[in-house]
Amino acid sequence: MAEVTGVGNAASASGIGAIDEGAGGRLIVLRHAKSAWPDGVADHERPLAGRGRRDAPAAGRRLFDTGCVPDLVVCSTARRARETWHLVATEMAPAEPDVVFEPRVYAASASGLLRVLRDLAVLRRDAVSREVVVGGGPERCRTVLLVGHQPAVQELVLTLAGGGDEQALERVRIKFPTSAFAVLTVPGTQAGGGLAPGTAVLTDFAVPRGPAPDARG
Repeated sequence: MAEVTGVGNAASASGIGAIDEGAGGRLIVLRHAKSAWPDGVADHERPLAGRGRRDAPAAGRRLFDTGCVPDLVVCSTARRARETWHLVATEMAPAEPDVVFEPRVYAASASGLLRVLRDLAVLRRDAVSREVVVGGGPERCRTVLLVGHQPAVQELVLTLAGGGDEQALERVRIKFPTSAFAVLTVPGTQAGGGLAPGTAVLTDFAVPRGPAPDARG
């Protein structure tokens, strides 16, 4: 698994989007799991709570069991998001997606998240150096997992979804809980190209939950 922090706008120079829209792709939008609020800890550094540590692996299992295994992960640099991804990843072995910890995701609006997805180039492993490089390659990313925060993740899904599972869409409109994820399919190349509002189809929305803690008498 290759990990990179903050590729930023430099990625856009390649002109290769994070999702291979020419052939159709898939975007999974995951809200981080439940976090704790320890005294004296900055918001960016808040860790997962006990429930979050139980729910994040459940999200990973649900994604794996439904075949939603990413080729590329774009994750907020916030501690609770990074911890969520690492627990999700434990349930996806032996898959080894490339991972970008992107600072812009932390405080982004829905339009900011869309900009990140448009800017981010596909990551691939150089066959010789084994270093992660930015640029186009013969294998373009088909499934991208975005790990972010409310309210941007909910707004992004509602912005992109032009249709799909109506019950799932209504649930997204009502609430996007911690550890919930939405799966969007992205059609082939359209006029203007790139991800655009109303052009994706929502195919799934799930709110996985881990086991309740043991009752102690």
